[in-house]
Amino acid sequence: MEFQHIPVLYNEVLEGLQIKPDGIYCDLTLGAGGDSEGILQKLGENGRLIATDKDPLAIENAKIKLAKYNDKLTLIHDDFRNIESYLDEMGIEKLDGIIIDLGVSSPQIDTAERGFSYMKDAPLDMRMDTEQNFSAYNLVNEYAEKTLADVLFLYGEEKFSRQIARRIVAKRQEKPIESTLELSGIIASCYPPKARYKNGNPAKRSFQAIRIEVNDELRGLAEFLQKVTLRLKEGGRICVISFHSLEDRIVKHSFIELQKDCICDKHTPICTCNKRQEVIIITKKPISGDIEAETNKRSTSAKLRIAERV
Repeated sequence: MEFQHIPVLYNEVLEGLQIKPDGIYCDLTLGAGGDSEGILQKLGENGRLIATDKDPLAIENAKIKLAKYNDKLTLIHDDFRNIESYLDEMGIEKLDGIIIDLGVSSPQIDTAERGFSYMKDAPLDMRMDTEQNFSAYNLVNEYAEKTLADVLFLYGEEKFSRQIARRIVAKRQEKPIESTLELSGIIASCYPPKARYKNGNPAKRSFQAIRIEVNDELRGLAEFLQKVTLRLKEGGRICVISFHSLEDRIVKHSFIELQKDCICDKHTPICTCNKRQEVIIITKKPISGDIEAETNKRSTSAKLRIAERV
């Protein structure tokens, strides 16, 4: 099955990367391959792209879709947080650019059996890497009530997290919760009737939280962003697209930390921290996906932040 997907903020990403024909680039969230294809089209014969994805279907799709670029493309099936070990193995010390799109790809959402959507009935799954054992089914049916409530509140900012966790535990004592629409209905029942659909589907926040926990999406993200940015050459750029406030906050503060120059107390006569500015933040405010919402509805909540290595 070929992935079909409109890349979010595609032109802004390609412009933000300032692609050099002979540069070395990383697309750390390959997805349907849209950004990768755009980068590859701008690379000359000496250019190179390394693309990673946890989803084996994304890798298989790219082998077909991007086959004509095989001479300058390396595909890696792995979590992007492991990219440094691959770069070390390939003898690549520095990069010219990095793109990270932290969202779920459209093919994952649109393929009902993947279990990401609260609008389509399917087995509870939500695994980006279909080869991992832990799924949404395990989380929903096995997590303790308090742990489940904490996940919903922390990753979904769900104000009814405790009520939802309590209802899930009560329902699964009758029988396991097995489908997305079954879970969606349980979540909706915890909302007061008048407020239930006031801000869209009430299951949206909880499904986001469960997906983040199942795929361990935010673990060490701040540390990774700061570390991988240091693999850029001087003038190299990193573009990061986030889709909810938790991700965007992490990206924003990671870039701010990298931009700081000396964090010693102002009254200290001599710098002892050895902290030096590592980047210039190009986007003082993030580029919003609202600019293309009419043509790509899934871009609405997207935010693009760009930093340049100094």
